[in-house]
Amino acid sequence: MCSSRRHFIATGVVGSLSLGLEAQEDKEQDSKRATTRTLAGKRPIIISANNGVNYLDEAFSFLKNGGDTLDAALRVVKGPEDDPKDDSVGLGGLPNEEGVVELDACCMHGPTRRAGSVGGVRNIKNVSQVAKAVMEHTGHVMLVGDGAERFAVAHGFARENLLTEHSRKVWLLWKEYHSTDDWWGPGVSDPHWKPPETAPQGELWQERLRKLQQIATDLGIAPENRAHAIRKVLFPPTGTIHSSALNEKGEISGCTTTSGLAFKLPGRVGDSPIIGAGCYTDQDVGSAGATGSGEENIKVAGAHTIVENMRRGMSPQEAGIDALKRIARNHNHDMNKLRFIDMTYYILRKDGAYAGVSLWEGYMPSPWEDPQPKRHKIAVHDGTKRAEETVPLFKGFSQEFPPFPKAPAEYVNQLK
Repeated sequence: MCSSRRHFIATGVVGSLSLGLEAQEDKEQDSKRATTRTLAGKRPIIISANNGVNYLDEAFSFLKNGGDTLDAALRVVKGPEDDPKDDSVGLGGLPNEEGVVELDACCMHGPTRRAGSVGGVRNIKNVSQVAKAVMEHTGHVMLVGDGAERFAVAHGFARENLLTEHSRKVWLLWKEYHSTDDWWGPGVSDPHWKPPETAPQGELWQERLRKLQQIATDLGIAPENRAHAIRKVLFPPTGTIHSSALNEKGEISGCTTTSGLAFKLPGRVGDSPIIGAGCYTDQDVGSAGATGSGEENIKVAGAHTIVENMRRGMSPQEAGIDALKRIARNHNHDMNKLRFIDMTYYILRKDGAYAGVSLWEGYMPSPWEDPQPKRHKIAVHDGTKRAEETVPLFKGFSQEFPPFPKAPAEYVNQLK
C-alpha cells in the first residue's frame, strides 16, 4: 500500500476539493497500532454510528443491568428508526424513485450464534426488530419484500405510512425536477465512467435553481422549507445506523438498519441487511458494522473481513484499515473515483477494544450548509458517553454522489 500512496501523491489527482492523498501508514502510527493489539478495553461497552449517540445512555444502563447484548444494540438503533426527522432510517426515510420507503436491516446474536435479516421492507417502521423476529421465529436468515412485510404483520408489527408529509414533498420535488443525476448508471465502478466537470456553470445553475424554486412553490412547500427541500434534491442524502454491544461476560451482538439511498431504484438493497457486509458478529472474536457506500462494502464483505482480520491477530483499527484498502484497490487507487466513495466501519473486539475507521476524514457539505467539512465519528459508551473522530485511510473529504458540478457563489447565496 505504501507504493500506492506514493503513486497517489505523484499523480496529484485531487480536483477542486484539495483532497489529501496520504494514507495513514507512517511509522509512528504503525507503532501505535501494534501497541493496541495487546490493549483491552472496558466491558460492558456499546458502540454505534454517531446518529445513535443520543440513545446510548438508556441502552448502556440496560446492558449493565444484565440486559441481552442484542436487545441493547437494538435499543440504540430504534431511536433513529422512530425519529421522523432522521430521513435516512425508519419513519420519515426518503423514499425510492417511485415514492415508496423501503427499509433494510440485519442482526447477529453472538451468544447463540444466530442471525436475522430483512430487505426491501415497506410499511413497517422498526425493521431491526423484524430482523430479530426472523432470527427467533423462523428457520431462515433473510426475508425480503412482501414476504417480510406479511411476516412482520403476523408477528404483531403494525403497518403504517412511513412517508411523512415532509419526505413526500421532497420526493415530489425530486420527481418533477428529475435530473439525469440519479441512480441510473453508469456508476463509478463502470470502466467508462468519467468524473463530472467541476468548472462553474452559471447559466446552468441559474436555470436549475429557477426551475426548482418554481416547482417547490407549485407543490406548496412553505418558503422556510424550500431551501432544505432543494438541497435534498440536488444532494440526495444517505445514512444508516449500526450498533454493537458487549457485556461484562464477553457476550457480543450487533445490528444495522437503514432506509438506504434517497430516490434509489425500487428493490435496491445495499449492504445493511447483508450478513458479512453491513454487519457481522462472531462470539469468539468481535463485531463490526458499516455505513457509507453500500455497493462498495458488499464487494469486500467489509464486516466479515474485519472480524476475520481480528481473528488473525490484527487490532480493531488495523482490521478496519485493511478493509478500506480493499475498497481503494477495487478502483485501482483512482482518486477521481474514490473521492465519490466513502465508508465508515465501527469495530468492537471481544475484550472491549474498539475502533472507528473511515475511507476519508469526513465529507464536504452541500454548498448551502455550514462550509466546515463534516467529520466521521463513532459513538461510544463504556460508562462514559462520547463521540470520537474516526481514523481515516486518506486525508481529505469525500464528495457527494451522484456527482454534481459545483455551484457559483452567487447561486449558493440564493438558498442560504
